Amino acid sequence: MAPLLAAHALTKRFAGVVALNGVDFELRPGEIHAVCGENGAGKSTLIKLLAGIHPYGSYEGELLVDGRLAAFHSVRNAEAAGIAVITQEFALVDELSVAENIFLGRAPRSGLRVDWPEMHRRAAALLADFGLTISPDAPVRTLGIGQKQLLEIVRAMDKQTRVLVLDEPTAALTGQEVAVLLEHLRRLRTQGTACIYISHKLDEVFAIADRVTVLRDGASITTLDTTAATLPLVIKHMVGREIADLFPKRRAPVRALSSSAGGAPALLEVSHLNVAPARGAPPFLCDVSFALRAGEVLGVGGLMGAGRTELLMNLFGAWGHRLGGEVRVNGAPHAAPTPRESIARGLVLVTEDRKRYGLVLEQSVGFNLSLSHLHAFTHTGRIDLPAEQVRNQHFFDSLRVKAPGQHARVGGLSGGNQQKVVLGKALMTEPTVVLLDEPTRGIDVGAKLEVYELINRLTEEGKGVLLVSSELPELMGMSDRIIMLAAGRIGGEFPRAEFSQEALLAAAMKRAAAA
Repeated sequence: MAPLLAAHALTKRFAGVVALNGVDFELRPGEIHAVCGENGAGKSTLIKLLAGIHPYGSYEGELLVDGRLAAFHSVRNAEAAGIAVITQEFALVDELSVAENIFLGRAPRSGLRVDWPEMHRRAAALLADFGLTISPDAPVRTLGIGQKQLLEIVRAMDKQTRVLVLDEPTAALTGQEVAVLLEHLRRLRTQGTACIYISHKLDEVFAIADRVTVLRDGASITTLDTTAATLPLVIKHMVGREIADLFPKRRAPVRALSSSAGGAPALLEVSHLNVAPARGAPPFLCDVSFALRAGEVLGVGGLMGAGRTELLMNLFGAWGHRLGGEVRVNGAPHAAPTPRESIARGLVLVTEDRKRYGLVLEQSVGFNLSLSHLHAFTHTGRIDLPAEQVRNQHFFDSLRVKAPGQHARVGGLSGGNQQKVVLGKALMTEPTVVLLDEPTRGIDVGAKLEVYELINRLTEEGKGVLLVSSELPELMGMSDRIIMLAAGRIGGEFPRAEFSQEALLAAAMKRAAAA
């Protein structure tokens, strides 16, 4: 079968950095073709070439559509050829209606005026075709993340799209929303639409894709049929080495501890904590109690909306109004903290939303690394820049940040390297308690392994880690104990010997159903 889309020897350079190095790729009609690789492997650059963001002439090699040279000079050129790209950041206008977003820039007209009845009719038909029970008049701001993702696809498909490119489409979706999206993609495949599916979630890749192409260091390493490939084989091609155990064994394993066990000192103690979203509101976190000990990873799991992020943010002093209970950090009361006070007492938070809360994207790597620890380099009102740079370089090197140097703009780094900068910023404060909220979200398998190894190093140094993760295998692989939250309460506590996905889910769902 002749390819619908083909790339031959694509090479793209940025200021001496080779982002793509002779990439070859083919997409067949009606095929779902996954593209996998570590952060920085070249996936985003490839997408931008296909979308016309990097115009013809700015790269070497050839891009062919239906066997003919595609000289895209703009996004409009790529869309005219039937290529639509849906990125992780939605291109929707929240204040406009669903119908207005679908037909943005190409509204049906009656003379010089927008034909609103026709727009509404066509939007309703498109939504019904995708099984979406959304009103065409609903403001987009009222939609959930999963509905917005599907709306992007609806809008793309109404542009006579032949090739749908999806960049990490399920990064922020619930399990049910992921299932709905994958089912829609399967239906589009039967209708002849080809899809390029970019994801770090390899279980989804094997569930949906016909073939997978692996990129590494800007080069196309291999293309495999998913029916013949295996997960370890794809991972090996991605990282260039075998990863026998994705979750590294603890080099200084901690005994299975209960909240009342002796031995290692308690670094963080939470007793009967009750927290409301705001003063005067009903409690959201209710009667939460646990202890985190030196050298321990305490996992925190739960269903969506269970209160995991809220718990960490409240402990840090960034969310909620405490109604009762007690929190102690390193033995001292931690009653109504601010983030500044938390950091001063040795407690630091690595947020789940690194782009919104963790980084100043337009600033440099060095600026971000030292941002929470500037007082250490400030004397008589001035920052000691040489000392700051030396300290920054230590974390830049030890975390193996892939960037030209401290001067590089952090917003231009891959997701995995951005996460390393967020972690470095937190660790520079020299904490004893580290709150990690989804620390591996949106990063590749190789970067995940580096984060896991870092967690092990922290516990070896005697620090305590409170780890929130939506991925149960990750939670079970890295934790010494796990507490499951549901509806703002603790539904169960499990030592490592009692870990099982069934038991953890049962604890969360039973309490959630009763709430």
